[in-house]
Amino acid sequence: MNTTATVVLAGVGALLGLLATQAWVAARHPGRSGGSPIATALSQPEDHPNVTHTHKYSKSGYDVTPLPRGQVEELASKLSPEAYKVTQKAGTEAPFCGNLLDNHKDGVYCCVVCGLPLFSSEAKFTSGTGWPSFFTTFDRDHVVGRPDTSLGMSRTEIECARCDAHLGHVFEDGPEPTGLRFCLNSASLVFYEQGQERPAASLPVPTETAYFAGGCFWGIEHYFDLGDGVIEAESGFMQGHVEKPSYEQVCDHNTGHAETVRVVFDPKVITYERLLQAFFDMHDPTQVNRQGPDVGDQYRSGIWYASDAQKSAAEAYIKKLTEQHKYTRPIATAVEAAKTFYPAEDYHQDYIARTGRMCYVKNPW
Repeated sequence: MNTTATVVLAGVGALLGLLATQAWVAARHPGRSGGSPIATALSQPEDHPNVTHTHKYSKSGYDVTPLPRGQVEELASKLSPEAYKVTQKAGTEAPFCGNLLDNHKDGVYCCVVCGLPLFSSEAKFTSGTGWPSFFTTFDRDHVVGRPDTSLGMSRTEIECARCDAHLGHVFEDGPEPTGLRFCLNSASLVFYEQGQERPAASLPVPTETAYFAGGCFWGIEHYFDLGDGVIEAESGFMQGHVEKPSYEQVCDHNTGHAETVRVVFDPKVITYERLLQAFFDMHDPTQVNRQGPDVGDQYRSGIWYASDAQKSAAEAYIKKLTEQHKYTRPIATAVEAAKTFYPAEDYHQDYIARTGRMCYVKNPW
């Protein structure tokens, strides 16, 4: 077949795919209207204000640090011609031809370039458009949306957050509960069936967890969250005797809980000792049952260790600070085995980032 005929057939195939899409949309969502949910479903640049971080992590614990262009080019050089065209040149495979279109096995769909998980079989559905379709992402931090007007229409292109590989587009004509259709090229994906071993690039990073109490958890959470290597910081309550306490119960001083921040971190990037240093820099560990203007046992200073190694490290650090005469008063920070962590109400999470309000906690970085 000559080149001209191939191009014509490809164009006809793309047109048929577009017509199938429009027919499917018209049948399923007649007169659909409303605000766009796309922006809230995808990672946006403003979601990551801490641009000085060397490493970035998704909520599901994957390293989504953008890869250097040279590394991406090296990975892309190993792809098939079709996968290279799609992911590196924003190409589109012919509809109804992708090898993953009719795949109905349970598993995860990863980026063919860098291996980052992008979509789950749980979100896959048959759209009839000719391309693999999903109604949500594996993790919103794994897929980036960008405006695309290349065909004279306004669309949202989707790319891998880690390597910028072109994946396809997302449209507002999908099924509930999101109303979205992520339209993917099979060539941009590699599928791993449930139970199948995945390479390290397709797995979450090994993490550790630490717990710190140093007064109002709003500030402690906010500044721990700024640490390079910290995957997640969450406000909550610990070391009390009441299950699932509310904020109001803790404030009544009858539960024994302390406002605590759970810190999930990547030990290959930031050490527990560095977290200890940041913790003591954030607050005044010599104050008893208070911190700044906040008074009560829920504001006490404490380190709730999750392992013997953490206990030894915390005790050694406090001893070092004491020997260095860092403070004019004795350190009052308690070091205790961690009990159950109870997350605080949603309105406490990311409070400073959401409201812009600050508190007495110091930036330790």
